[in-house]
Amino acid sequence: MAEDRGKNVLTADGDMVGTIEDIKGSNAHVKPESSLDQSIRSKLGWTTEGEDVYELNHSAVSQISDDEVHLKRNP
Repeated sequence: MAEDRGKNVLTADGDMVGTIEDIKGSNAHVKPESSLDQSIRSKLGWTTEGEDVYELNHSAVSQISDDEVHLKRNP
């Protein structure tokens, strides 16, 4: 939802994935951390190089708190 803009996105293990830049429908548009591990990128389907923002479907989300979005263990 729109109020989720700016929230940090974390893996189920608490590793930082990136920050929500925008919300469109049931997808968040996430700007990944520059140091994001390639294996996490692959699990999320973010394999295209050079993208500034990647889509994250709500179905990959486990929970949303006031300032963080936590992903499911195997999105």
